[in-house]
Amino acid sequence: MPKSLKNSKNKSRNLFQRKNRIMKRKILSISSLLIGFLGFSQTEVYFKYDEAGNQRYRGTNASGKKSPDIQLVEQSKTQETTIAAVKQDPVIDEKSFWKQIRLYPVPVNDVLTIDWTEEVDGLIESVSLYQHSTVHWKFQQQNLPDLNRKLKINMTGYDWGIYVLHFTLKDGRVFSRNITKR
Repeated sequence: MPKSLKNSKNKSRNLFQRKNRIMKRKILSISSLLIGFLGFSQTEVYFKYDEAGNQRYRGTNASGKKSPDIQLVEQSKTQETTIAAVKQDPVIDEKSFWKQIRLYPVPVNDVLTIDWTEEVDGLIESVSLYQHSTVHWKFQQQNLPDLNRKLKINMTGYDWGIYVLHFTLKDGRVFSRNITKR
């Protein structure tokens, strides 16, 4: 057999093998896509969250797996029994808190007067004051019933400058406001 005929047969065989491999890849790709589209792509997943935004359930059952808190409430409603719940103080945001607080006169010359409403009286644990440029407290006072929702801080001997007034709440939050002393 002549050499040129052998080369042409080898070339055609190599070409055929290459086309065969490409065709197998295409068929495999198309079949994989079809299985993906037709098989499992239409499954609906449901999520359930509690009041704080924490995810409590993820699954395919729309009415499934309620959180234990919701089940407890539903049981108490259906059985018409009262369940003693832990008493929680009302939660208030910082903007609403400062609307319930009066600070005067600002800027302070001698005595800073602070008073607050009855609504926030149960939330306040302590009131503190420190100079902005130092780290030690100039004034600290626990919120006691005999304060009558009013506090006076004598700042006569304090240096001029910026002071930070801290309200520590019973839930651990701290609300602060800058006060100027002249």
